[in-house]
Amino acid sequence: MISSTSLRQLVALVLAAAAIGACTAETAEAPKVNVVQPGAPGQGGKVLSADEVPRADDRDYTDADVRFMQGMIRHHSQALRMTALVAGRSQSKDLPRFAKRIEISQQDEIDQMVRWLRARLKEVPSVGSGAGHDHGAGALMPGMLTEEQFAELERAEGEQFDRLFYTYMIQHHMGALSMVEGLFDDGGGQEAEINQFVTHVDADQRIEIDRMRALLAAMDATDG
Repeated sequence: MISSTSLRQLVALVLAAAAIGACTAETAEAPKVNVVQPGAPGQGGKVLSADEVPRADDRDYTDADVRFMQGMIRHHSQALRMTALVAGRSQSKDLPRFAKRIEISQQDEIDQMVRWLRARLKEVPSVGSGAGHDHGAGALMPGMLTEEQFAELERAEGEQFDRLFYTYMIQHHMGALSMVEGLFDDGGGQEAEINQFVTHVDADQRIEIDRMRALLAAMDATDG
């Protein structure tokens, strides 16, 4: 037989265990907090509640993402056409090194975009490595040179070529930034892989624009 005292102690222990279990369950529920969702490059983020934060597997690519990748392949290909003109035309020690950097980075990005499209069974634009012309491929992407501008660059030599190259490549890079902005405006850029890619493209183009403006300013200072 259990004494009344022992019974009271047993009941007290059971109640204490139940209370501890309840506290543990409450503690296990993570408090709801606000999360800042990054915006497009150069723009502020958006504050979301925990319930509004999308899961990683909810973020799929969109038609806007596909169009962006296809268009940016053509865009980068023209930049390679431009860098292919440097040898034999530029007399600067800075421009050939800078053009080589552009050539390497943009060819690498073209390869990434081709892989992205093929992995999703999407059409890859038929463009050359950059040395050939891209006739009949539709409207020019933002910032791309017209054939008249490209012909002007082909005819130039020496300092005139260097100035035109920097001027037109800045125009070209600004167009790429416009395409990134347009992608986010169209609701794209949310899939993890493409978000990482376009963020890199945006940052890289901005760095190169600043560098080209500095090189142009140095040329102006030398002439002065």
